[in-house]
Amino acid sequence: MMKSKTGAFEETEVLDNGPFYHGTKADLQVGDLLTAGFRSNYKPEVIMNHIYFTALVNGAGLAAALARGDGRERVYIVEPTGRFENDPNVTDKKFPGNPTRSYRSQAPLKIVGEVTDWVRQPPGEIEKWREKLAILEADPSAEIIN
Repeated sequence: MMKSKTGAFEETEVLDNGPFYHGTKADLQVGDLLTAGFRSNYKPEVIMNHIYFTALVNGAGLAAALARGDGRERVYIVEPTGRFENDPNVTDKKFPGNPTRSYRSQAPLKIVGEVTDWVRQPPGEIEKWREKLAILEADPSAEIIN
């Protein structure tokens, strides 16, 4: 159950109990809120309607490595403040079910901690991911479900 804006409790489907993580290069603090409305890391002309997160710390670490910006890679422990859903960009469209345990929400994510130890991809693997993303970015038919 979760509390609605009116203060009433409403039933919600529990997709995953977490903990949840968000990877980025932004320097944030415990208590800060991550919100939608920023440019996609994968198609910069797209302003995202959702904020994305995962229950896999290493998946968040990969997202941090691929994030735009010059800051250091950071993985934050986050709590959804509202409803969330499976990320349709990877669930069922690319992978049956949700093996990546990837989610998105229009509600903010609250930072409750930071992880400093996760399995980092070797530089060669990161470069392969960047090459795939460059192809996606250049392809006008490649769609991000927003």
